[in-house]
Amino acid sequence: QVQLVESGGGLVQAGGSLRLSCAVSGNPFGTYGRAWFRQPPGKEREFVASIAWSASTIYYGDSVKGRFTISRDVAKNTVYLQMNSLKPEDTAVYYCAAGPFLTQKADDYKYWGQGTQVTVSS
Repeated sequence: QVQLVESGGGLVQAGGSLRLSCAVSGNPFGTYGRAWFRQPPGKEREFVASIAWSASTIYYGDSVKGRFTISRDVAKNTVYLQMNSLKPEDTAVYYCAAGPFLTQKADDYKYWGQGTQVTVSS
């Protein structure tokens, strides 16, 4: 059984920074791709960033390029999302996901965390 636990969300002013963490426990088989998605209030879930566990490939959504950085710590089996220059439109519930493939599609990820709220005030 694979479990994902996010942490690090909160309230921050526009222009500020936050770092989200996603700790993965259980059998790592089938978790090659690790990703972050977000769901703004009243909107559909959208892709934020993804990283191959080998770190050989990284993808970013267009709205976060140049501001967010995804990384991973193999020893801790943890994926991070460093978010800088935050904007009010970044307000959302952020979800960590893991799956056998590295894609930008939510349907391709089998395992999901419970989500962590990020609120950016103007």
